Amino acid sequence: MAELTDARRAALLAYCRIDLLEDGEKDMVDGFYCSAVSYMEQAGVSEPETGTNRRAQYDLCINYLVLDSYMRRDMTITGTIVAENPAFRRLLNQLKLTEPVPDLGTGTGAEVV
Repeated sequence: MAELTDARRAALLAYCRIDLLEDGEKDMVDGFYCSAVSYMEQAGVSEPETGTNRRAQYDLCINYLVLDSYMRRDMTITGTIVAENPAFRRLLNQLKLTEPVPDLGTGTGAEVV
């Protein structure tokens, strides 16, 4: 399960404009965070190192996913349905396209038998 530190939770709540969590909402937000991290991982985006520009983009995607989960907690949605946020899709695509390639021993000059 992804770890949500107090500092990261505070930043996430600020993004979501949540001033005070009601009873049970802390666990719910933590669950939304873990779900968002899992979504990114399954989408092919690993968690970047802290302090990098990719990490800022990654955190924005996580924030968006958590906010979306928080705001759409009902089983049904009434009213006008809005399409996916194109800024989120661009960020996710950029992160996927810039995912570091793992070093699998390629390029070492070793012969394959």
